[in-house]
Amino acid sequence: MDAPPEKENIRPFIAVAKILRQLKLSAPNVLAQDTEQGFLLLEDLGDDTYTRVLATSPQREADLYLLATDLLIDLHRRFKTAGTVPLYDDALLMTEAGLLLNWYLPAATGKPASESDRREYAKLWGVLFAQARDVPETLVLRDYHVDNLIWLPERDGVSACGLLDFQDAVIGPATYDLVSLLEDARRDIPPEIAKRCLNRYMAAFPNIDMDAFQRSYAILGAQRSAKILGIFTRLDRRDGKPDYLGHLPRVWRWLESDLTHPVLSELRKWFDRVLPPAIRMTPKQASKS
Repeated sequence: MDAPPEKENIRPFIAVAKILRQLKLSAPNVLAQDTEQGFLLLEDLGDDTYTRVLATSPQREADLYLLATDLLIDLHRRFKTAGTVPLYDDALLMTEAGLLLNWYLPAATGKPASESDRREYAKLWGVLFAQARDVPETLVLRDYHVDNLIWLPERDGVSACGLLDFQDAVIGPATYDLVSLLEDARRDIPPEIAKRCLNRYMAAFPNIDMDAFQRSYAILGAQRSAKILGIFTRLDRRDGKPDYLGHLPRVWRWLESDLTHPVLSELRKWFDRVLPPAIRMTPKQASKS
């Protein structure tokens, strides 16, 4: 890993890798490090990301997603809060949700968000974030999806699922990484597989209140989709990467699905007023707007 210190900090990666490996999970072993120069020598987990395996062996889809769910179950059972990992606090959640206002909304409407719309948006999320925390807190890897999972068939149990890209890990609601896995911005997941994974997770934690879990899942699913709409628009507008716009319709489907949960009824009204379906842009419209 070559991470110039003026652009990236490798210390969080080292700290989280240590936590994961202490739990006997398959994060890369840090073989050598130079934190001043931003260099790490890492164990090579190979090239078989879930994305690549699914492209060549789609029949393995259910097994791979269930394995990734089992890893979260194992992690959430055994992880003990670590003081070195930052909290997924409301300020960070709101900053992420605000990316929709800063990037996506101007691209869709041709004008910036009004101050009144911004205030209402932030107020609605503030109420929702409190309810998203009505589930246990744990280590949240944040980018837990098929591009960052490695198939390691020579390893046993959940160790067969290798982990990458966890340097932004935080302490937050246990629902978040399940949302990240099952509401993937880059690929569709068969509903029956998502349902099996969710049922498997819930069966592993029978003491979790199911209604609270479903509320938290919907809230964080909506938050994550709002964030991604902003990020993918920014990648097009600022960074010249229009290919990400091709995923926007899928992200909208995830968001609209989560907004059907009753706890999100007021936020759904905000979206219907400020970004009604008629102007929820397609990729082609996004690139021209």
